[in-house]
Amino acid sequence: MDKPLIIYNTLSRKEEEFHPLSEKDTRLFVCGQTVYDDAHIGHAKVYINFSIVSRWLRHLNYPLRYVQNITDVDDKIIARAKERNMDPIELARHFESRFLEDMDAIHVKEDVDTYIRSHDYIDQIREQIQLLLDKGYAYPLEGDVYYDVSKFPDYTKLSGVKLEELERHRIEPKEGKKNVYDFALWKAAKPGEPSWKITLNYNNKSLSLDGRPGWHIEDTAMTNAVFGPQYDIHGGASDLIFPHHTNEIAQAEAAFGKVPMVMYWMHSGVLRVNGEKMSKSIGNFITIRDMLKKHGAEELRMLIASTHYRKEINYTEKHMEMASKRLRYMYSAMCIFYNAKEDGEHQDGKIKEILDKMETGFTSAMNSDFNTPLALSELSAAIDSLRLIAESGAAVGKASKEESISHIVKLARIFGIFTSEEYKERLTEEESRMLKDRETMRKQGNYASADLIRKELSEKHGITLEDSEYGTLWYRK
Repeated sequence: MDKPLIIYNTLSRKEEEFHPLSEKDTRLFVCGQTVYDDAHIGHAKVYINFSIVSRWLRHLNYPLRYVQNITDVDDKIIARAKERNMDPIELARHFESRFLEDMDAIHVKEDVDTYIRSHDYIDQIREQIQLLLDKGYAYPLEGDVYYDVSKFPDYTKLSGVKLEELERHRIEPKEGKKNVYDFALWKAAKPGEPSWKITLNYNNKSLSLDGRPGWHIEDTAMTNAVFGPQYDIHGGASDLIFPHHTNEIAQAEAAFGKVPMVMYWMHSGVLRVNGEKMSKSIGNFITIRDMLKKHGAEELRMLIASTHYRKEINYTEKHMEMASKRLRYMYSAMCIFYNAKEDGEHQDGKIKEILDKMETGFTSAMNSDFNTPLALSELSAAIDSLRLIAESGAAVGKASKEESISHIVKLARIFGIFTSEEYKERLTEEESRMLKDRETMRKQGNYASADLIRKELSEKHGITLEDSEYGTLWYRK
């Protein structure tokens, strides 16, 4: 490729050229869902961001293995199960099923090669805890096992925050811990909670513990099992940098000895609703299912692709409507090009120039740390240029038209748009002429005549017109 793929690495806090550890196996792990409730649109942003990342990596022919975990052993699951008087595993399976349905609905599930569950890796979790005990990075405490943060001098290298400043973040309280920042690798069993019996050795003594793993140890035990001690990309939301990803690094590098455990750390920006943090208490909590009752998956993916993955998104109905209009315009413009006449002096040379420019700009943008807004603008500009050719009455060779549409759809689907073929709607010659005449009248300021054409298209042809900042949209009723 002309321009190498550049990724912003949270660990180094700079952009770096991407070089996978193996030419035969590019490995991506993204922190997945804790299945105690339905997934919300903030989760959707993260998973759509990495859906796009995975699709671009595959477009560049990297042999990608994309793994996501499902946390089915967690305090939140246990608390929610108690509220509902349910077995925690039963509750986890219920919401896992709904989560996977949601991921299918927003076209994310198809990108993930494997979803792995925490409770299937208890043996690997025990083995990693034993390694940390053997190497002096962990200690038992009243049935729990804790990680000794003071033994890992690079503890804050991912967050870049001074250790003493982390007190305002989530710290696990426990009387008798060696350090306030120490976190649980294993938690002693409590009545009514799911638990497993494990045996550990500490200071030449056997410890028989009944309990469950801590949150952080689950991910590193799983990634070590499926990828080994070092892999290419770890993704997740920016609010996981501390403590979750910080603790993953401390555990994995101490236990397995590979530094860094991950070559490129990628973090997506948070999603806010109407400018505020999403919360049930203030009534702005929106599940993916609720969103899909009002908007389509492509509209959501358009909104998310319109902002760089590392930036924050403000979700509002106005912004969703803008994304919807932009999407409808692109479909409408493609439909006009699809209906371009094919007899006469062809414009194939000009079309090739448009596509070549789009390909260069699109690739450059996506290779610049997955700059989806810029890549989307390159795609939109090409579609608009093709629309103008069709509206000019110039002819397009059939092969050139098919190749152009195929290429645009291929790139658009990296974002998750143009999944339908509604752009293949046929216009009659009369309808095409009327649309062109109306646009001419609007440019001349003859709005009264333009409105008459709008009315006739609506009443006699069933075509609705909508003038937007992107141009005139049309669709059949």
